[in-house]
Amino acid sequence: MSQDHSDDTTSTSTIKDGRDLEDSSSQSSDSSPISPYTIYTLREKWAIVSMVSFAAFFCSFAANSYLPTIPILATDFHKSAELMNLTVTVYMVFQAIFPMCWGTLSDHVGRRPILLACLLVLCFASIGLALIPTSAYWLLSLLRCIQAAGSAGTLPLGAGVIGDISTRAERGGFIGLFFVGVLFGPTIGPVIGGVLAQTLGWRSIFWLVSIGSALFLVFLLTFLPETLRRLVGNGSILPPKIYRPLAPLVGRGRQGIVSDRAPRPPLKNPFRILICLDVLVLLLFNAIQYAMFYAFITPLSTLSKSTYPHLNETEIGLCYLAPGSGIIIGGYVHGKILDRDYRLLKEKLIQEREAPTGASARSDEITSEENFPIEKVRMKRVPVQLFVCVACCASYGWCLQHKVNLAVPLVLQFIFCFAVRGILNSSQTLLIDLLPTQGSSVTACNNLIGYSFGAACIAVIDLVIRAVGTGWTYTIFAAIDLSVGPMIWLLVWLGPRSRARRLTGKVEGR
Repeated sequence: MSQDHSDDTTSTSTIKDGRDLEDSSSQSSDSSPISPYTIYTLREKWAIVSMVSFAAFFCSFAANSYLPTIPILATDFHKSAELMNLTVTVYMVFQAIFPMCWGTLSDHVGRRPILLACLLVLCFASIGLALIPTSAYWLLSLLRCIQAAGSAGTLPLGAGVIGDISTRAERGGFIGLFFVGVLFGPTIGPVIGGVLAQTLGWRSIFWLVSIGSALFLVFLLTFLPETLRRLVGNGSILPPKIYRPLAPLVGRGRQGIVSDRAPRPPLKNPFRILICLDVLVLLLFNAIQYAMFYAFITPLSTLSKSTYPHLNETEIGLCYLAPGSGIIIGGYVHGKILDRDYRLLKEKLIQEREAPTGASARSDEITSEENFPIEKVRMKRVPVQLFVCVACCASYGWCLQHKVNLAVPLVLQFIFCFAVRGILNSSQTLLIDLLPTQGSSVTACNNLIGYSFGAACIAVIDLVIRAVGTGWTYTIFAAIDLSVGPMIWLLVWLGPRSRARRLTGKVEGR
């Protein structure tokens, strides 16, 4: 029992110090083994991230398969398009608010039970939406809010799991894989939603979501392990039975003595994260990118219908393949680039440290939180990506206003989403790097601010388009996006100083 406690203490103190132990398989000078950051193999890490990514797919699918049905629902419910767009806005508002609850609870209770609860809420809300009478617009809005509450937890929970099992050196790739699942929903959701709405009716979309989420809930109940480091350390601690999968295939045989009861610290106020200036700057920068993204995605069905009236619901749904494929490819490619940039800078710093003396430099010293310029490497490519987004945004609006060939705005959507996914990959990976022990909470704050900006954008975009036209609307959005560019350099300058203050606070508190 003492060995078990020692392992737990080692892993907990490791993550509290914010240090990456990618070289932890090595031994110290006295030949005593250093506890690895996690017991999971690389293949097992990919399996765990794939599971939480697939869970997030169902939630993003539920949000985006709804979009092509807005014109049909407006007819069936005898409401205007503006009122139907309001159901998208309230959905985003609840997606912004509830991650704060789910993320904070998961940092306190555990990742696995909260993720299962999210899927359960999503399943029951989708059943209610499939059975709703068309005379109850208020119930449609309410159930969409509940559906959003269920789907909202998957993003911070996935980020928390990645923070639990990965080091900085591999985190970019895992974030990229996770968001492939998250963003596959916006890609295929509108396509399937458009086809189902045209063939089987809009209710079939909600039946599909409810059945799919129920089946995957059973899958996670069977195979997903608990990863919260307070409960399982680096994975070597076997948690209480309620946290264990029914068929423990991942990490089997490497757990230590059973932990019947884990100490449960008091709930932390997630808003305390906002007093970290570097985190706050990053969250605000990220929020503008969320708003730009939703300015592209949400009005796509109505703008396509008004600009190209010959398109039917299925063809409108197929239009979402362009931005969706840009998001998926961008997520995977930029994730790999982030890991490559980290590795190259790490090798460069080691060579610079060894050059004057010829002595071997320790890798964990180079990559420690106080020494490694993590902001510089994560934000390295963001300025170019931001410029691409700005150019595509302005061009897209004028292409729609002049009704050019449909292929041109679709290509611009692909390029924009490829670039904006790179920005979001970089910033979201950096958020977890800055506060690795609060991965779920900081991602929840990111969702709160980001979705709030996105909801505000959706609420006003139709009004702005009617007032100044599509071309000037997207030009204004492009100018807003360009205006936050200096925040990139502010973050690179501010980040090391803010991290140093946090580290000093930790030392003083011990």
